[in-house]
Amino acid sequence: MVQPTDRPPIAALDIGSSKVSAIIARPDEEGRLTVLGTGQRESRGVKRGFITDMSASEHAVREAVELAERMAGQTVEEVWASYGAGGLVSDVANVEVELGGHPVEQADIDQLMIVGKEAIDRNGQVVLHAHPALYTIDRAQGVQQPIGLHANRLGVDIHVIAAEPSPLRNVDTVIRQAHLGVRAIVASPVAAALACLSDEERELGVALVEMGAEVTNVSVNFGGMLVGLRSIPLGARDITNDIAAAFAVQRRDAERLKCFYGSAMTSPRDNHEIIEATQIGAEQGAEPMKLTRAQLMMVIRQRVEELTNEVEAALKGLGFTGPVGRQVVLTGGGAELKNIADYMQGVLGRSVRLGRPKQITGLPDAHSGPAFSTLVGLALLASSGRGDIRDITGPVVRSPPAKGVLGRLIQAMKGDF
Repeated sequence: MVQPTDRPPIAALDIGSSKVSAIIARPDEEGRLTVLGTGQRESRGVKRGFITDMSASEHAVREAVELAERMAGQTVEEVWASYGAGGLVSDVANVEVELGGHPVEQADIDQLMIVGKEAIDRNGQVVLHAHPALYTIDRAQGVQQPIGLHANRLGVDIHVIAAEPSPLRNVDTVIRQAHLGVRAIVASPVAAALACLSDEERELGVALVEMGAEVTNVSVNFGGMLVGLRSIPLGARDITNDIAAAFAVQRRDAERLKCFYGSAMTSPRDNHEIIEATQIGAEQGAEPMKLTRAQLMMVIRQRVEELTNEVEAALKGLGFTGPVGRQVVLTGGGAELKNIADYMQGVLGRSVRLGRPKQITGLPDAHSGPAFSTLVGLALLASSGRGDIRDITGPVVRSPPAKGVLGRLIQAMKGDF
């Protein structure tokens, strides 16, 4: 019998626009995780979620993983990586098989899944996820467990998430140049949902707004799975840049102003609170610039209003227009701006809560906030398996071993790990 300490560790890597973070954890026999080590480095060579400098990104990845390995006291050979840039595509494929009226058996479901594997091709795009949703019996929808039911036709809806191959290839290359294998590349909204949404929320219907540094992903979960998503090329760093430009301060000082004094909600006291800041090019020993908190809030609110309006438009585009009580969960590093959930709740007219990742044993306090939802979700996904239709075995002809980085990547996405 394999003891928990003998189980190989899993490693997750989140390459974002502001930070690269890594986690090494060991699952027990029931899939529960214990964190062994974590690492974080400032992200370099990433713009709006896309790799723009291969060498800089590789060094950030290498350093983050090495920090986690040092803390864990062991090395890892492969990682589960995130992908949260724009260009993710969400779609549904429907497949059916003839039964001839006999009761549904497990062999019928297996055959349906094999047929489904052939229906998820996306014309050159790489399929990241393909999750079976509810079944249909003679076109009657909403069947959760069809075994034992008589039917002439058995069908299933398969939710597919895909992306263009070139950006994924860049992520794959960066990780491999850091001397690591790529176990899988996971869409960031899928990982974040697993980390900070409850099973009941995902069943009843919930919108997840993942506000990163330069990209905000809006996704809708229903029936226990992600059913639609949109990417907005705006994030928390845009607020920082606005502050830097408005008051002629360095970005690191603008970030400090945002974190210590910023908020998404205004107060009558803002006009009386004075903040000091050093402007770019100021002579040493010169008096710092003075501004009121109200002036800072005016800059922050303009960008928050723009972002919230984009989120509202994305939710409408995704059909998230049902009863007022439907939940919105806000996560990602941008969710740490003070009172932003309250502000969005007022604008969207829906309940908005802050989404923090589920607690796992040994997770440091510094990694338990909304900024680490994707990282924790990757680890949870790695420990539980993907539940992906491509994991179904069947009489599928396998192609010869792929050559080159892109070939290995596409092969990995198809499940040939």
